[in-house]
Amino acid sequence: MNRRLGHTDWCARGHQCGIGEHRSDSVLVDLPGYGRAVLTRVQADDGRQHAEIRVRVALAVTEPTARRQLACLLADLRHLVTRTAALGRSRRAA
Repeated sequence: MNRRLGHTDWCARGHQCGIGEHRSDSVLVDLPGYGRAVLTRVQADDGRQHAEIRVRVALAVTEPTARRQLACLLADLRHLVTRTAALGRSRRAA
């Protein structure tokens, strides 16, 4: 259990608190027919915080189009992660 850090204000106080991390309630974005995203805030036992994001996107039935969708998804995720990480660095420097 995370005895050093205790619960955060946003902790859902679930069973994960006993395995060295604290997790928020998940935020669900559901776009019927298109996809779904689930975002959960996590604090590890060492105090580091992370966003855990699970994404499910409906793919086209044809292979070439599905592959283009996957390539677009990966490129956009890379941009999102890079941009978000840069925000964290700029705040630490300030």
